[in-house]
Parts: sequence; C-alpha cells; structure tokens
Amino acid sequence: MRISTAQYYATQAANYQRNYSKTVATANEASSLTRINTAADDPVGAGRLLQLGQQSAMLDQYKSNISTTKSALTVQESTLSAITTALQRAKEIGLAANNGIATDDDRKAYAAELGQIQQQVLGLMNSKDANGNYLFAGSRTDTAPYSQNPDGTFTYNGDQTQINLDIGDGLSVATNTTGWDAFQQTINTSRTQTAMTAPAVDDGRVVLSNGTVGTAATYNAKFAAGQPYTVDFLSSTQLKITDALGNDVTAEASQNGLISNSNGANQTVSFRGVDLKLNINLKAGDTNPDAVIAGHSFQLSVSPDSFNTSRSPGNPSTAVVTGSSVTNQADYTNTFPSAGGAILKFTSATDFDLYASPITADSKPISSGTMAGGNATAAGVTFAIGGTPATGDQFVVQSNNHQTQNVLDTLGQMVTALNAPIDGDPVAKQKFQGAMESALGNIDSAVNQIGSAVTSIGARGQSLEDQSTTNQSMQLANATTQGSIRDSDPAEVMTRLTLQQTMLQASQLAFSKISQLGLFNKI
Repeated sequence: MRISTAQYYATQAANYQRNYSKTVATANEASSLTRINTAADDPVGAGRLLQLGQQSAMLDQYKSNISTTKSALTVQESTLSAITTALQRAKEIGLAANNGIATDDDRKAYAAELGQIQQQVLGLMNSKDANGNYLFAGSRTDTAPYSQNPDGTFTYNGDQTQINLDIGDGLSVATNTTGWDAFQQTINTSRTQTAMTAPAVDDGRVVLSNGTVGTAATYNAKFAAGQPYTVDFLSSTQLKITDALGNDVTAEASQNGLISNSNGANQTVSFRGVDLKLNINLKAGDTNPDAVIAGHSFQLSVSPDSFNTSRSPGNPSTAVVTGSSVTNQADYTNTFPSAGGAILKFTSATDFDLYASPITADSKPISSGTMAGGNATAAGVTFAIGGTPATGDQFVVQSNNHQTQNVLDTLGQMVTALNAPIDGDPVAKQKFQGAMESALGNIDSAVNQIGSAVTSIGARGQSLEDQSTTNQSMQLANATTQGSIRDSDPAEVMTRLTLQQTMLQASQLAFSKISQLGLFNKI
C-alpha cells in the first residue's frame, strides 16, 4: 500500500492536533480540577449536575425562608410576651381594686392606669414588623388589625389567613400569627346575666351577680339548653331553680340550693357550669330573715347577642343606627347571617333590605321591610334609626354572641366599673366585685389564649430548627455528590497529563524522523 507525502502530512497533522487538544484540555482540568466544564465533556454527568444545582438552589431558598420565618416569629413572640406582661399588671390592678378597702379615689387612679395599659396593649396588637407590615392582621398586612368603635368596643379588621413559606420538600410553616388566633378566640367567662323579677323595686337585700363560666364543658352541655332559668328564694337559706319548661333543677346547684343568710357573705352558687356570687343583705329590724328574703326572684339567662353597626362610606344621608337588639329570637336564629355579618340597605327613606355581607351582583335580600316609628326590623333584629335615611344608605352590621371577647373590651369594661362611685353603697360594691371577678376571669382567659399562640410559635420554631438540620445534611450530600461528578482526581489527572505530554513529544519526534525519509533526501 502506498501513502502519498501529502496524505501522510495530513494524517500526522490531524493526529497531532487531536492529541494537542486533549493535552490542553487535560492541562485545563489539572489547573481547575474540574472534570466537566461543558455538556460535551460528559452529557450524563452534566445532566445530573444540572439537577443537583437546582436542588442546591432550592435548599438555599429554604435556608432563606427559615431565616425569614425565625425572625418574624421572634418578633411576634416578644410582642405577645409584652402583652402578657401588661395584662399581668392589669390583673394586679383588678385584684387591688377589689380588695374591699379601696376607695372611689383609689379606683379612679387604678382606672387611669388601666386605661393606659389598654392603649399600650392596643399599640402592641397593632405592631408592625421591620417592613411596615402589621404582625397580627393575617394577610391584610396593610390594615391595622384593631380599631375602636364609637361605643368604645374594639373590632378586629384582619383575617384568619396564615402566610406560609416552604422550608423543605413538601413542608411549609406559617410565618405569621393572626389576631384571630391570638386574641379573638379568648373564651368569654361572662356569658350569662341575671335580672331581678321580684320584688318590683329592688330592696337591696339580695344581690345575685351575672355569673362567670367556671366549667365550660358543663356550661356548653347543659346551661344554654335550659335557659332562661328562674331563681326563686324560698327562704333566707334555700333557693329554687327552674328551667324554661318549669322543671325543678335545683339538685344541680351547689349544696342543692342551700345558702347562708349571713350578712354580706359573698358566697358562691354554682349551677350548670356557672358560678354566681350571692349576697344576703339583712337590714336593721329584719327579725325574721326568712320572711324578708322569701319572694325574691331572678331570671338567669345567656347574654343576648349584641351588634356593632357602622355607616358605610359615602352614604347620601347623615342617618345613623343608634341601637339594635334581638326582638324575635326565632327569626334571628333562623335568618340572621352570623358569619360575615350583614348589610342594612335603604331603598327609600323608609324601605330597606337586609343582605348577607358582602353584597355582590347576585345577592338577594334575606329580609325586607318598612320603617315604623323610627325602627327597622329585619331578620328578628330591630335597628333604631336616628335621622332620615336616603336611598342608597348602607349600614354594616356585625353580631356578637359573647362566646368570645378580646381583652381590649375586657379592659374597657374594667375601666368603666372602676370609675363608678360605690363608697357607702354596699349593694353597688357587691355588684362591682362581681363585675371585677368576671373581668379577672377574662384576663386569665386572654393570657391562656396568648399562651397558646406562643406555644404555637415555639412549635413552629422547633420545626424550623429540625428542618434546618435536615436541609444542612442535604446540602452537604448535594455538594459531595456534585464534587464526585464534577471534580477531578488530582493524581489521576496529573498522571494523564504527563502521559499525554509524553505522547505528544513522541509524536513530534516521530514526525520529524519520518519526514526525513523522503526520496529527495537521498538524491
């Protein structure tokens, strides 16, 4: 077989170029100790590196999310702790004011301090984070979660939405604590009320408090179903309780309804989960206690729902809702929208419709009517209207069933009770003591609710720590795997480089020798 000189030179040049490229590539690999620089170096390995790179980026994002969530939860926890400290001081004030020796002036001073605590707690509930977002407003981070109503109560303006961030594959954690969870679900211990039905004029001899819920399970299971109850005093040492159907249920009261006629005893009567404070106030000349106490009667019932109403912005008239109450319990129970509230909309100066909130293009009224005597009655609720409504007037109505109560309202009730004069009036003093005990129970309930929120934050914080450890292990494994695919073995690559360089030199020497064997070199 004959090989032409041109063919030989071309073949040798191609081989040399190929070997030279390999040597350069190996030299670069030796310099960077990176085996795969392009997909062409190792298509399978390059694909695997791309997947591992995406996982690494995701793990970095998880790390950032964990850091962000930890920071947010720390701020929330410290804020809730500050609120708890303020409420502990409020409880101290309530106990001091209720010690039996405080004067009206003392109580007014306590009321002033308690008012400052209320504003402090309000400010903490409306706290913002470093980015200017409200901590406890749910997803409505640009809206202050709490605002004060014209009647002095407070409304929660946030929602119940939790903002979640991914911290691991298939795992996310809520970064926020809503005011609904931390404050709005505080169990209201003051859910019952008493009203004297006999004698027609209160003689002050029997004072029965509105009561506090002492055992929630018993209250929920039994109390509401049998109310309203009638509490009759048969003598100065025995009372009788009958339910709404007239059944004698005295056996379910503490000591079977046996009471003490000791003057100002401030004794407790427990009935179906409700604790009532009772005082028997005998007067001078009451030689026959049974005769003067017998015949006193009270009605004991669940506190009726109340309503917060507000004018919608842009109402054509200046009319307002001055009061509202349930006047038909059956209609109210069956018709009034408890979730989300309602909107009272006037279609003329006297005609109105009641809608479930919010009103949409498809909304239909759940009740309609015409005002009578300045009152608008819809879905079992009567609204007292001040002024003359105009077509298009709307009023937002929120119902309150008193099952829960935020602590701002509790503090407001305490301030009101502390400012009322009671010196020299034993009956007023006994009623004040009952009101303060209810308020103190609600403060304890609020602290417990906040404690549950703090516990939730702690549990999420522990989850962050555990997942952070898991993610770090995954990042280490990821880096190790990427290194095993991408990185070169220094000993192997240097040995290969030496071999390739030697082969390249040998190729150069061989080409030089063979090129001298041409015919013209022999002439």
